[in-house]
Amino acid sequence: MTHPPQSSTAPVQAGPVGVPPQPGPPGSLPVPPAAVPPGRRTAFAEGVERLRAAATTEPGRLRIIGALLALLVVAFGAVTAWQTSERAAAADDVLHRSQPLSSGAADIYRSLADANTAASSGFLSGGQETAASRERYEKDIRSAASGLVTAAANAEPGSASEATIARLNRLLPEYKGLIERARTYNRQGYPVGGAYLRYANGKMQKEMLPAAEDLYTKENQRLAADYADATPFPWPAIALGVLALAALGWAQRRMYRRTNRVLNEGLVAAATATTVALLWLVVGHAVARSELDGSYDHGVRSLTVLHDARIASLKARGNENLSLVARGAETVTVDGETYDAYYYAFDKDLAVLGKGLTQADRLADDQGGRTPVKTARGDMAVWKQRHTAARTEDENGNYEQALDKVIGAKGATGECFDGVDSSIARAIAYEQGEFQRAAGDGRDAMTGLPVGVAVLAVLAAAGAVAGIGRRLSEYR
Repeated sequence: MTHPPQSSTAPVQAGPVGVPPQPGPPGSLPVPPAAVPPGRRTAFAEGVERLRAAATTEPGRLRIIGALLALLVVAFGAVTAWQTSERAAAADDVLHRSQPLSSGAADIYRSLADANTAASSGFLSGGQETAASRERYEKDIRSAASGLVTAAANAEPGSASEATIARLNRLLPEYKGLIERARTYNRQGYPVGGAYLRYANGKMQKEMLPAAEDLYTKENQRLAADYADATPFPWPAIALGVLALAALGWAQRRMYRRTNRVLNEGLVAAATATTVALLWLVVGHAVARSELDGSYDHGVRSLTVLHDARIASLKARGNENLSLVARGAETVTVDGETYDAYYYAFDKDLAVLGKGLTQADRLADDQGGRTPVKTARGDMAVWKQRHTAARTEDENGNYEQALDKVIGAKGATGECFDGVDSSIARAIAYEQGEFQRAAGDGRDAMTGLPVGVAVLAVLAAAGAVAGIGRRLSEYR
């Protein structure tokens, strides 16, 4: 008969699943706990460990160097493409958008001021204004309306310019209505026609022309902003290009010291492509910057001065006419002295005209720009003499003689005004051509630069990888 073996300790009974082991009887040895498996390492930590291990071998170091070289060259190409694309777009905006819109805003101002001048000239002609005066007024009104349509189409939604354009579009029909009433009463011989003309002039001088000037100022600010975006040097791209070229040179020198081979074809190709890209970037942008700066200094600045001078001449002519319409009804007191309001404004406008023409003559860089300005200055001097004679007649009570000296068929101040206006128009056309030439050259200097540098960067990266790969093949 078989008996179970005798033991001093009771056998351990297996407990139910999930129940922790119970302590044994007193005097028994404790059971050690099961070992806890170590926590799983992150992918980043494993990658760092592998990179560290690779860096201890020459093939691993070469792979790291190749990757960094390719990354640097591609980053250089990407940043260059980004920065040059922005500058090329800004240069194109200068040429085709902001400067034409700035000149368009000046033309709106000029058209409004000239329409006001033509209306007052027609009023002075008597009950039946001349066909030429009427046609000039209608042409100016159409030109102003067309300019407002163009400005509205290019204004940014919700901008201050859009609000100014809307205001001018509202005021223009009101002004035309006042002028038509003045003409109607003038043809019927009622003095109230002069009052309506002065009221229309007040609306033009105090509301419409300041709004047009505000629009002109805002468009000039947009032009200045586009210049500011187009002309700065792309320093981040240049710095990356220099860094990539230095890294390629270091890699070539390192390979030479370890292999005694003077050149590595792949690295040489990469360095050549990077050098060409960097030189293209620096030289192309330097040329573009020089041309754009020239277009501003010899184009935009001259155009701004000429536009201001032309506006001053228009305002002077309008005030000269209105002085005969009002016949002393409007006065202004300055430093205790009382003056005819329109004669006083005429003197100020003519001073602004003279100053503007002097500045335009100084800014013009060749005879093509100086000749029309000098002609305008000569006409202005004669205008001033004839105006003094007409004012003397008016102040002496010789109204008809004064009127003949202002709007007469021969020897009148109107001839001088027309000469000044046409000469300034020629100077503006010439300076506009100079601006377009210089700004166009500046924009063209960056043509193809973003795409070209990007392609060269890709070729340089491929050359760097190929050069390192050839060296790696020697370890296989």
